[in-house]
Amino acid sequence: MEIREGGLDEPHVIALLDAHVTRARAETGRGSAHAMDHGALHASDMTFWSAWEDEARTTIVAIGALKVLSRDHGEVKSMHVAEWARGRGYGAAMLRHIITAARERGMSRLSLETGAWPYFAPARAMYASHGFMECEPFGDYLADPNSVFMTLALG
Repeated sequence: MEIREGGLDEPHVIALLDAHVTRARAETGRGSAHAMDHGALHASDMTFWSAWEDEARTTIVAIGALKVLSRDHGEVKSMHVAEWARGRGYGAAMLRHIITAARERGMSRLSLETGAWPYFAPARAMYASHGFMECEPFGDYLADPNSVFMTLALG
């Protein structure tokens, strides 16, 4: 697997991101889905990565982003693994990549919002296996029964 920064304009990336947004909105209560589309991921406070199974960039397996909330606090955004590629460690590799990038930028905390519904249970378990713990809403988020907020102290 190769993780590369960018790729938001590549057709394979757009297709996977669109699938992520569509599925997240379908699996979450109305108004509770916080998945970002490719337009929002072009923001200056965002770094986006795409993960490829092959160097030729023909088979995309995962996407993920890091949003800067403050000098020392970042947010994991748009984490998604292609349905056919789940359970092979691609999501964990992307998460480790984002954690490393946050540390390299001097962040001391990394947080995320994910769904509370059963569909999101594997993602919550993966985040917990990397040390993320449930927390109160952060940034501009409000308490929502459809959301689970998690954070990791970067030491």
